[in-house]
Amino acid sequence: MELPFDGAISAFAETEAPAEVRASLEGAGRKSIVTESYPYPKMMGKKDYEARMDQLQLELVKFQTDVRETGKRVIVIFEGRDAAGKGGTIARFKQNLNPRQARTVALPKPSDREAAQWYFQRYINHLPAEGEVALFDRSWYNRGVVEHVFGFCTPAQRTHFFSQLPGFEAGLVNEGFHLFKIWLNVGRAEQLRRFLDRESDPLKQWKLSRIDVEGLARWDAYTDAIQETFERSHTEAAPWTVVRSDDKKRARIAAIQRVLCAVDYARKDAEALGQADPLICGGPDLWDA
Repeated sequence: MELPFDGAISAFAETEAPAEVRASLEGAGRKSIVTESYPYPKMMGKKDYEARMDQLQLELVKFQTDVRETGKRVIVIFEGRDAAGKGGTIARFKQNLNPRQARTVALPKPSDREAAQWYFQRYINHLPAEGEVALFDRSWYNRGVVEHVFGFCTPAQRTHFFSQLPGFEAGLVNEGFHLFKIWLNVGRAEQLRRFLDRESDPLKQWKLSRIDVEGLARWDAYTDAIQETFERSHTEAAPWTVVRSDDKKRARIAAIQRVLCAVDYARKDAEALGQADPLICGGPDLWDA
């Protein structure tokens, strides 16, 4: 089978990945956790996961009904390293929601005209109206991390972005938007395992891009950019929630709980909803570089 990018991911795993990453992957079972610092040794079982997710799906439907009837406007930003599970978490979030009121926003590379606009402008065009939920699969934080790591913006442009960011997000909150910023954090060995899985599976190869491949060797640059982004954008008005996503099942549950627990909605069942696991869900202090 022909591998995408001439097998660059496999080649990286064999010759360039740090020795400790290769050691973590060697002989690891599919349900084993390969990030040593993760608080659980194995993935969550399917039966337990489905039981919890069924409860949360019912709560999500009640949540959307309330959002529509009360005119709430909800923004949920999903950020994280490549292969951290953003798309899968968003898919479970909106699994049973009406797509007319719950939209995924995943913007492509800006056009020449968009690149000439105020940086935040093209994102403003996708903010939710009354009664809507907008789920951003990556967001304006591209400038803080990806664009910086790959040199797609100048240092001056990034500095200007950070100078405007707190005011922009505080303005959204003051306008009445419910704003959630969720960072899905995945360990280096687990990220590589997911990339190898995508590389070898014809049904998942479409998920890979040249940025993914080149980013494998830029782990430390990403780490520095992420750390600085947290330091400059974790504010009282718009705090970050970090969800450790080495186990996708636990991460999806925690992300949904984080949003639902923070919003009042009619017929909310606090017992069925539960609380996000503090071992994997918290503030930036939980982030493991």
